[in-house]
Amino acid sequence: MRIVSIVGARPQFVKLAPVSRAMAAASSAGGVEVEDVIVHTGQHYDASMSDVFFDELEIPRPGMHLEIGSGSHGAQTGRMLEAIENSLQESDPDMVVIYGDTNSTVAGALAAAKLHIPIAHIEAGLRSFNREMPEEINRVVADHTSDLLLAPTETAMKNLRDENLTDRSFNTGDVMLDAVHFNSRLAEERSGILERLNLQVGEYAVATLHRPANTDAGNLVRVLDTLGEIAEDRIPVVFPAHPRTVAILESSEAQWSKPDSLLMIEPVGYLDMLRLLRHARIALTDSGGLQKEALFLETPCVTLREETEWPETIDAGGNILTGSNREKILDAVNHWLAMNQSGPDIESKNDAPFGDGSAAEKIVEKILEFHTKKCR
Repeated sequence: MRIVSIVGARPQFVKLAPVSRAMAAASSAGGVEVEDVIVHTGQHYDASMSDVFFDELEIPRPGMHLEIGSGSHGAQTGRMLEAIENSLQESDPDMVVIYGDTNSTVAGALAAAKLHIPIAHIEAGLRSFNREMPEEINRVVADHTSDLLLAPTETAMKNLRDENLTDRSFNTGDVMLDAVHFNSRLAEERSGILERLNLQVGEYAVATLHRPANTDAGNLVRVLDTLGEIAEDRIPVVFPAHPRTVAILESSEAQWSKPDSLLMIEPVGYLDMLRLLRHARIALTDSGGLQKEALFLETPCVTLREETEWPETIDAGGNILTGSNREKILDAVNHWLAMNQSGPDIESKNDAPFGDGSAAEKIVEKILEFHTKKCR
């Protein structure tokens, strides 16, 4: 069986790694031989956001690199659609596997659907119910064009049932939990990020920003000023800056001067980020994946958005939504700082809403089942 896995952004590389290992294990065990051709769209084209993840996570190098690069959503997605269509016609796969909710995801879904190639969507069923988020549009389109929907949680399954997609939906658990279990041990062995930055366990916060709602020049300056205030008055803040964020700050639109107390660094690799997150007192982020990783690592999280596609992180007692509002952010930080040093009382110590850490094996099992039934 030939599979084409389409990826293009950091979170997708992280999800791909355990699935790639599970595919290799399934082939070694006999039965159906699985050939996985990785197509990298180049949505994240900066080496610090792309190449380092393949190296660290020991993912096979992409069989095809489309080198699409940046651009407006329409332009980028259009270039991806054309390039992915060509790659699929060349590779002639039995199934296309797409991950998450990026432009690479929706372009892969559309290209495969138009070529009548079956599609499996990993991390299906997520909904923030905010159609102003481009990721929300990508999720809905990807789910409704896919033939096999592999949901990470029961909440995602409910969303799929509500959209009459039950017959093709399965709760496999969250492959990100697999990744954190596997890679957090590697991070402790291989990452020297705390030593390089002279950080003490539990005595700093880590922050990330990348979503358009927070990175237009006006909002970005307001959020960064709040992070600077936190760093100055409450706890040091480490801020690995996304390339998009740096570009905006370097533009004439952003009139911002970095406070000395805010430690702004270049993007870090996945293992460095896991170790930073694991030992932080607080995480502040607008990333979907980082909310979950914080929960899995029992690090209190402040989500700089008005909604989340991961309500389980809130229900578990590990996440507070604030948007970009200064007062709400400061209140949330004060709340977490008032907790014991051991962290919040997270109710899902066993990560139950996200499965048991074997999502990748269940995903591959469902893909092989689908292929076997189709071939009968």
